[in-house]
Amino acid sequence: MSVPPAGNRQVSLRGSSAREITRDALLQKVSEERQLRSHLRRAAAAALSIQRIWRRYYVIRVVSEQLHEHWKLLMNQPNIDLTTQWISRKMLRPFLFFITQPSSWYKGQQSKTVESILTCFKIILNSINSTDASKNFCSFAVGMPEERSIWLYQAKKLISLCSFILARCDHSCCKDGSMVDMTAIAMRLAVSLTDCKTWKSLKSESSRAADASVETLIEFIGTCQSGTYNCVRQYIKCLGPHVTSGKKSSAAATDDHFLITASAVTLALRPFHSKKADRGTDLNGASKEYFKLVLTIPYLCKRMPPLLLPALKHISVLQPCLSIILISKDKIFEEIIKLDKSEVLAVDATVIPCSGWALGNIVNLATNHDDLSSSGCFIQGLDFCLYVDVVNCICQNLLESFEKSKGMSQSVGSTAFHAETSVAEEGDTNGSRSMRTLFMDLLKPIYQQWHLRKLLMLAKEDVSCSSETNYDPTRSLKLSDVVCFYYHMLRIFSSFNPSIGSLPILNMLAFSPGFLVDLWGALEMSIFGQAIQNLQETGHDKQLATRSSGEQVSSTRQRRNAKDAATKWASVLQKITGKSNDSEVGTMSDSILISKQSDDGALTLWDIEAMRHASEGIGKDLMCMMYLFCAIYGHLLLVLDDIEFYEKQVPFTLEQQRKIASALNTFVYNSFVQNGGSYSKPLLDVAVRCLNLLYERDSRHKFCPISLWLAPARNGRIPIAAAARAHEVAFGNLQGNNSSGIPTRSSVLTTLPHVYPFEERVQMFREFIESDKASRRVTGEISGPGPGSIEIVIRRGHIIEDGYRQLNCLRSKLKSCIHVSFVSECGLPEAGLDYGGLSKEFLTDLSKTAFSPEYGLFSQTSASDTSLIPSNSARLLDNGIDMIEFLGRVVGKALYEGILLDYSFSPVFVQKFLGRYNFLDELSTLDPELYRNLMQLKHYDGDVEDLCLDFTVTEELGDKRIIHELRPGGKTISVTNENKLHYVHAMADFKLNRQILPFANAFYRGLSDLISPSWLSLFNANEFNQLLSGGLQDFDVDDLRNNTKYTGGYTESSRTVKLFWEVIKGLKPTERCLLLKFVTSCSRAPLLGFKYLQPSFTIHKVPCDVTLWASIGGQDVDRLPSASTCYNTLKLPTYKRSSTLRSKLLYAISSNTGFELS
Repeated sequence: MSVPPAGNRQVSLRGSSAREITRDALLQKVSEERQLRSHLRRAAAAALSIQRIWRRYYVIRVVSEQLHEHWKLLMNQPNIDLTTQWISRKMLRPFLFFITQPSSWYKGQQSKTVESILTCFKIILNSINSTDASKNFCSFAVGMPEERSIWLYQAKKLISLCSFILARCDHSCCKDGSMVDMTAIAMRLAVSLTDCKTWKSLKSESSRAADASVETLIEFIGTCQSGTYNCVRQYIKCLGPHVTSGKKSSAAATDDHFLITASAVTLALRPFHSKKADRGTDLNGASKEYFKLVLTIPYLCKRMPPLLLPALKHISVLQPCLSIILISKDKIFEEIIKLDKSEVLAVDATVIPCSGWALGNIVNLATNHDDLSSSGCFIQGLDFCLYVDVVNCICQNLLESFEKSKGMSQSVGSTAFHAETSVAEEGDTNGSRSMRTLFMDLLKPIYQQWHLRKLLMLAKEDVSCSSETNYDPTRSLKLSDVVCFYYHMLRIFSSFNPSIGSLPILNMLAFSPGFLVDLWGALEMSIFGQAIQNLQETGHDKQLATRSSGEQVSSTRQRRNAKDAATKWASVLQKITGKSNDSEVGTMSDSILISKQSDDGALTLWDIEAMRHASEGIGKDLMCMMYLFCAIYGHLLLVLDDIEFYEKQVPFTLEQQRKIASALNTFVYNSFVQNGGSYSKPLLDVAVRCLNLLYERDSRHKFCPISLWLAPARNGRIPIAAAARAHEVAFGNLQGNNSSGIPTRSSVLTTLPHVYPFEERVQMFREFIESDKASRRVTGEISGPGPGSIEIVIRRGHIIEDGYRQLNCLRSKLKSCIHVSFVSECGLPEAGLDYGGLSKEFLTDLSKTAFSPEYGLFSQTSASDTSLIPSNSARLLDNGIDMIEFLGRVVGKALYEGILLDYSFSPVFVQKFLGRYNFLDELSTLDPELYRNLMQLKHYDGDVEDLCLDFTVTEELGDKRIIHELRPGGKTISVTNENKLHYVHAMADFKLNRQILPFANAFYRGLSDLISPSWLSLFNANEFNQLLSGGLQDFDVDDLRNNTKYTGGYTESSRTVKLFWEVIKGLKPTERCLLLKFVTSCSRAPLLGFKYLQPSFTIHKVPCDVTLWASIGGQDVDRLPSASTCYNTLKLPTYKRSSTLRSKLLYAISSNTGFELS
């Protein structure tokens, strides 16, 4: 016996297996084997199930085909006695079996099926028309119970079959007339079966039994088991939106199409016109199916022939459908969502949800209007409360579904956008855009005046709604209901309108007489309370109260806040005016209130208690009211001129404007501080917009005290350094579209910079610059004087050309230190070393020359206003735009180094390069004559066409006259009374925005090389000019004296120093500015006072010996004062007389010859 090699042994000498397996591996192996056996068992069971189903299907198909053949042979027999029994048992029983099998509708069997259906339906129709009861199929409906049961069963099957045939009828796909003929006869049969008046053999004594059978059949139609409404939906969707104006092949075909459509509508409306409905029987089932499957058809009214629309608009049909929404809205909307998912491949379902189409259809069905005019009315008998509530309910569901879909798209990385951004911006195609346009057309009645007037009339008159359903009939329409209605509509227009957003509805609401005033009246009572309302009554009816929100905590807090606010307002106004509660507060002067801004109670007055909790402290109704008010008033402020706002004080008095501004200011600030949720984001967006428009108007022409804007943040402002860092982060997120959309405390400064005092924002600006300089030092960039600085040589007679040539190409490197060497007009280098003073002198002298109107780049806005704006003639220069870009860098360098310039820019120009829009009233500072003419045109009562104006403007550039069109085709558009407002604003837009835009863009490119846009966003136009050129032309001598240092032996008590301050106080303001420029190279004082002048203002003693005899003879020092601008130092000789000091000082500061005086 041979022994196997050692490597091939399977068993060890100790008796154990050579391949051992662990416990875990064994358990895993056993588990896998168990799973495999289970899978094999399930697979075998599944195979048996499939085989069983297939065998069943195959056997039924074979039997069905055999039965179909036998049926055809039966029908072809001659001399058949077509009795009721024979029709029911011999013809219908096999027919209903094989015709409902899927195999009967295969392409190979379809022609045979159509032929059989036509044969069967013709026989049944002939039978129904027979006067012989024994041959009338419907006689079973009034026969014995067994016969009635058979008839109902077969009639239901026939109704389902007719509906199925209707769903398969597509006019656009019919190549022959067989399908149309079959559908037409099927609809005739369905209508006949559900109308016992068409049964010719029916006797009067059997009418009750016939009615009962028909009612049962109609009740079946209203259920989901019949599938009738689903089939009607499929049929109507195939009609297309313009079926009535489509191609007509023949008169007969057109009649058949109309007959089919009319029969389908008749069948769908049967449950609403039945005798049970007349008796007030519950129609919830049919109403639910009708709403879910018919009213959600895209542009239903556009598909229907005009003759059929009155039937759909009848109150007996519309009222139950509206009522069912409020009864079972959750279940209905859940089923509509399933319907959306089932129709995901349909374009109209993906662009607009089914709930959106239901909204548009209800609005169209509830109104009668002409698409070509603005006239219209509601249908007769409409329950307006029900209509408004249902529209609000659907709108809320539509917006919620939109928010969910938007959130899902953002979660997978799509671009974030807030609720008020139109969905048309997302991958819009021509098809989806046209779909949205059709959808918005359905809502046209919403933005017509008659619609709003009717609802407001009912709300004011408190008309009770006449309801015939179980909906509360005692309820009346409130203003809050109308507000909620248009609140939802505004958001829907903003979200779904592909071209102009909510503009149509905003125009209608903003220019509806009295609506905005009534809206603020209701808001004012909710926010400030009834007590202050009595004080401020101005004559219009303000007795409208907002409806309870249903949230007890919010309502209680709201009432408490309103009461506290009313008490506070009443007491403070009494203190200001010195009048009792019975006095007329409305007579208070505006200037008195503004002058009280320094009072201790002013900040508390403008911090509105009811708004301190932001959206958490107000109910849903008040939130809707605030949203609507802010959206409408923000829109109106765009076109409201200063004459209307300040002089006529329409639509609100200045006192009301202050209350509006204070309420919005408090609300917006606290929304950011308390990190309001995303649900309040739409309200916050419109509130911020309206508030900013009020603030910009106040910045241009004061009507609010400064304390009003500072009040909400008086105790809660975060430190300056922290606020500056948070602002840069928030601004970066905003510019990069990375904002989460939820307001946060860190973004207060970005959105509401005005809640921080101007001085603190200036400190933040300096904080930004110091931080930037520190970061540049860390990265090794040169930021201070010394080796590596940028050295330039400037000829005093060519300061602009030399500066442009040497500095313009540096761009952001211009932040580095500049070392300037001047060359005099004689061609010799000037004495003096540049430790900052010469570069400051260079910047101020360059700006003085370049911004001078004589140079041609800039011009003064008017003779009385020395503000600068780019001159149109700059475009004629070869490098005019480049020069303006360079000057933007010069201004940026001055701001970066804290150097004040002697010039300020027009607010129009500043607004533009800050990226803000200029409105009509800014034109008064730019072109007063044109502004006056436009105002006269705006308020002109005659026929504007007599003035022969068109939408063009002529611009003169040198010897050229250029005609610009204010709108496309403007040469052919005459200015009329209807479009004169458009002309006025188009003209202002051209002057204030379009014409100045190239210069503003160029200036901004240069400015942003050195100054970050986030830094500039802290200031408005007037504040930017202060930042650039300081405050007043003169400065406070005492402030300068308190912050002055003395060197070289001088002290504050020195005789010459005392003489110096006496002389300075006696100088003219212009002379003092010349002195300041002589010492510091800037004629303006530091923005926050001389405390912030670096280095400090210094007076250095220059000893000058005078002989004794000269002194006795009255001779004083001959030496002139000199200056070292790089150290802000005045070198003052030891004068003995004030007259000598004055004359020498004036001579020195007027010479302007640089350092050579030393």
